[in-house]
Amino acid sequence: MSEASDAQPWLYRLLEPDGRQSLRRRLLAFLLVPLMLMLLLESLVTYTGALFYSNHVHDRDLAGGAETVARMMQMGMDGPISEQAKFLLQYDPEGHNNINYFSIVSQHHGLIAGTPTLVPPSRLSLAVNGEPKLFDAMVDRRKLRAASMVIDSSHERGDVLTVTVAETLRDRRQRAREILLLSIPAQALLIASVFVLVWFGVRIGLRQIDPLTARLAAREHDLAPIGDADVPVEILPLTRTIDGLFARLRGMLALQERFIADAAHQLRTPLAGLRVHVERAQADPSRETVNDALDHILRLTQRATRTSGQLLALTRAQSPDHAGDPNALLDLSRLIPELLALRVHEALAVGVDLGYDGPPGPVWIDGDRITLQELLDNLLDNALRYAGRNSMVTVGVADDEDSACLSVEDNGPGVPPAFLARLGERFFRVPGSNEEGTGLGLAIVQRIAERHHAQVRYRAGSERGLRVEVRFPHARTARKDGDA
Repeated sequence: MSEASDAQPWLYRLLEPDGRQSLRRRLLAFLLVPLMLMLLLESLVTYTGALFYSNHVHDRDLAGGAETVARMMQMGMDGPISEQAKFLLQYDPEGHNNINYFSIVSQHHGLIAGTPTLVPPSRLSLAVNGEPKLFDAMVDRRKLRAASMVIDSSHERGDVLTVTVAETLRDRRQRAREILLLSIPAQALLIASVFVLVWFGVRIGLRQIDPLTARLAAREHDLAPIGDADVPVEILPLTRTIDGLFARLRGMLALQERFIADAAHQLRTPLAGLRVHVERAQADPSRETVNDALDHILRLTQRATRTSGQLLALTRAQSPDHAGDPNALLDLSRLIPELLALRVHEALAVGVDLGYDGPPGPVWIDGDRITLQELLDNLLDNALRYAGRNSMVTVGVADDEDSACLSVEDNGPGVPPAFLARLGERFFRVPGSNEEGTGLGLAIVQRIAERHHAQVRYRAGSERGLRVEVRFPHARTARKDGDA
């Protein structure tokens, strides 16, 4: 048995012996325990009520016994009590070993008959010829319930007699237990009937899920939302969560299909070119032809490699796995120069003057360093490729009132105003461009910016060329100047 199952409550292990969770058994378990507790509570209440009723009946009989003895004394029996009378006073007619006590005390002569220690407490105010009063007493280490009353003596003027009758509590408790034993079977039967009804109710209630189960089972590749048509209210959160999962799966499948289609579209041309040049080299094995074919094969291989890399980068940028908010606190005024320094040698190799313009203070945003580097690399690739030799490319960082701005501006030939709105579309390339490209760089920039809740704007440069601005929202958390 695993540690997880050992940690479960014993009731769950009893109701789930195979280790598999069952909603029906858990519902019954949650109902069974309260029903058992209700049976115990009901038994306690029944016993308490039965004991109260038994005490009431016995107290009434006890007061009646005191009045009977008082009448006997007033009829001239205030002398010594005969043995037969004592036997009758102490006799338990039902044979429950219930011990009875009595005492008759004269104000002038003291104890006439009975138990000398059975006397009413001083706090009990008894009126002559009044009603019997009840009290608790202790005789021979036994708890007693007693009734006492005061009457006039029939033989001596001015004398009064105190008549007290008492009994142990055994018979009262026995009567309460008998009532409890009579009620327990009926209560148990009632609770068992309720449990059976609940079991059938749970079983029938869970059948409401069957139409939904059948509808889902009939699906093969359908990832459409389940909807709320025949879904019980209690499991709506579950079906809505499943709908969310279906939506993410649809997005992932659409992304996969798009990647396959894009890869087939973009790699078809270089692969066809590779085949043509290989066949040309095979048909004419001369040195010049083979070298020329190899040069073309090298360029086509580089193009295919770059295209596949760009497709993978675009897929990563669009993947739902990266849909969460970037939450690392980044300083653009420190990060961008660090990333820009990695591209200086490349700019020198193609004859481009690469520069940086930024504020002296920090510019904080919430972002992801790796994807921001990929965004900047694609902007620089675009600028270095299309700006041309002996041109200038300036990367700037600015902290505006409403946003933090990252810009890349070149003084190359630029983009006609009619095509500015289409920049960022997948596979779009400005007509008339002689430079090789995939048309995916700015699309990747667009997707990464969307992940950072940023906006990308394309406009003409200050002199000529193209200026690309990426405006990020300010960081949600403040950071003191100088903190890393």
